[in-house]
Amino acid sequence: MALTIDTEVHPPKILLIRGTVELDEVDGIPQEYLRMNGSYQMSAEQRVQWEREVRSLYDGMVRIVVTPTWAKLIDFETTLPSAVQELVERRSARQEAV
Repeated sequence: MALTIDTEVHPPKILLIRGTVELDEVDGIPQEYLRMNGSYQMSAEQRVQWEREVRSLYDGMVRIVVTPTWAKLIDFETTLPSAVQELVERRSARQEAV
């Protein structure tokens, strides 16, 4: 399995992960799903209502468990993809030759 997670801002940050995946069926709503969605701006009352709605929609979910065997962060500030790094080096060599 290969997974890429990136940002929508510039300069981009990209996390590349390779590894194995396991599907874990969960009765009800996993706590991490509820926590992950807790970052939305909601009042306490809205949060209770949202959680009630989510619980009424799903009897269960499938949690995707990733066990990484390899990972790499490309942040375009301190790390470049090797192909881009090679192009930068070629450009520098051409500029030095002139």
